[in-house]
Amino acid sequence: MAGSTHTVGNQPPPLTGHDVFTTDRALTEGVARHLAPGLLDEARTELGLLGRTAGSAQAQEWGRLANEHPPTLRTHDRYGHRIDEVEFHPAWHRLLGKGVSAGFTSAWHRPGGHVRRAAAFLVWAQVEAGHLCPLSMTHAAVPALRAQPDLAEVWEPLLTSTVYDAGLRPARQKAGVLFGMGMTEKQGGSDVRSATTRARETGDGGYELTGHKWFCSAPMSDGFLVLAQADAGPTCFLVPRVLDDGGRNPFALQRLKDKLGNRSNASAEVEFDGTRALRVGDEGHGLRVIMEMVAVTRLDCVLGSAALMRQAVAQAVHHCTYREAFGGRLLDKPLMTNVLADLALESEAATALALRLAAAYDAGDPQERAFLRIAVPAAKYWVTKRCTPLVAEALECLGGNGYVEESGMPRLLRESPLNSIWEGSGNVQALDVLRTLQREPQAFNAFLVEIGRARGADHRLDAAVKSLLTELGDLDGIEARARRLAERIALVLQGSLLVRFAPAKVADVFCAARLGGDGGAAFGTLPHSLDLAELVERARPV
Repeated sequence: MAGSTHTVGNQPPPLTGHDVFTTDRALTEGVARHLAPGLLDEARTELGLLGRTAGSAQAQEWGRLANEHPPTLRTHDRYGHRIDEVEFHPAWHRLLGKGVSAGFTSAWHRPGGHVRRAAAFLVWAQVEAGHLCPLSMTHAAVPALRAQPDLAEVWEPLLTSTVYDAGLRPARQKAGVLFGMGMTEKQGGSDVRSATTRARETGDGGYELTGHKWFCSAPMSDGFLVLAQADAGPTCFLVPRVLDDGGRNPFALQRLKDKLGNRSNASAEVEFDGTRALRVGDEGHGLRVIMEMVAVTRLDCVLGSAALMRQAVAQAVHHCTYREAFGGRLLDKPLMTNVLADLALESEAATALALRLAAAYDAGDPQERAFLRIAVPAAKYWVTKRCTPLVAEALECLGGNGYVEESGMPRLLRESPLNSIWEGSGNVQALDVLRTLQREPQAFNAFLVEIGRARGADHRLDAAVKSLLTELGDLDGIEARARRLAERIALVLQGSLLVRFAPAKVADVFCAARLGGDGGAAFGTLPHSLDLAELVERARPV
């Protein structure tokens, strides 16, 4: 019969038309755990709506189009005038507009706002990761700008707006703005103290900047927080893209970065030459000011990696539910069950930790702020490090199909290392953990209080805590052991959360494999004696 060779069988249906939020049990349970009852019903409604949009074929198509049609740099107009604009595909604007309207930049003014935003981030990032960058920096700019109250009074209402107002115009003419960041320079990398961009006072309360930023994120934003050297040392500045009179601030985009992943998002090199800027905070205190922004974006790195993990696990479990091999479903093969359960376990632990950090921002009391100073860099170090091997293993669950671009898995794999690198790579995070342990005893005490809430619930967790404390008491070669310490702190935090809040079988497997040593280096090496099918079923996306 004609066309019989083109019959397609034994393939899963597309993973579309489902609710990304309500089918994620770890996420829905975490939201219920951290939100007050009076907020929970409203949050579930809005997150369910966002989850259904995220799971729709239309939104998934926007994500595909935004990556297949990356941004284009336009340095000059047809007459030769310098314009320094970046053009994006319409799908990018649809994604970004949805993120703004969903409250990604307004958490600071909402009850339970950080947990609700974190949950929305975990949902919407599964559509497309690149457009979350400007949303993250806009959200994170708020606490940094509060170091200069007169600027915060003008800009904060625009930063926290739920209106996406695209296009370059003076901020006072817009219903909402987006922010970017410029810290990294050619000679510096993470050593931002060595920045050579100079700031000169203009005598009217402003400054002019001269220099070259090697990596400027989201160059089509309305404003940027930038580090430059003033007379008193590194200082934070607000650089508006368009001046109040409608003129373009000198902001010469030299090129867009050709990145491994994150293709839909523009990252640029930019030159300042007499660029107008406004000081944020005192001269010489720029690192302290901009670290307020960086600390918040580091939490978003944790959220971004947790979202990638969940998306990869959902795709793997969905594929194996429908795919048959060797006389039965892949899902039912004991070794595949072990792999999927291990992936699901890692994903759930990442989600639980990310939501706990968001809840600490909502609490806002000194104890929780101290806890964040050690927990955020430890979580950023560990969760982002686990993302790439997890995504690679999930891709392998799809076999050759997963290696093909149409599956979407290669995009996830290219994206997976990003959060480990941005906002300070692994060594920076580990050393931040070490500095906090050495200089801020209140942060370590807050960490002990947190994990102490699970004391006695599992002997393997108790033993891991004891081992960690013993290692912290040994100062010999401690800097070389900073990664090891950050890893153990993150694992103990994850274990304490799962023991307290996850189903008993989830906590039991985590403590056995991650804390008790009964697991291998690769995924799929969980203890065979434990019931793993429940973990896989818990991770099923539909």
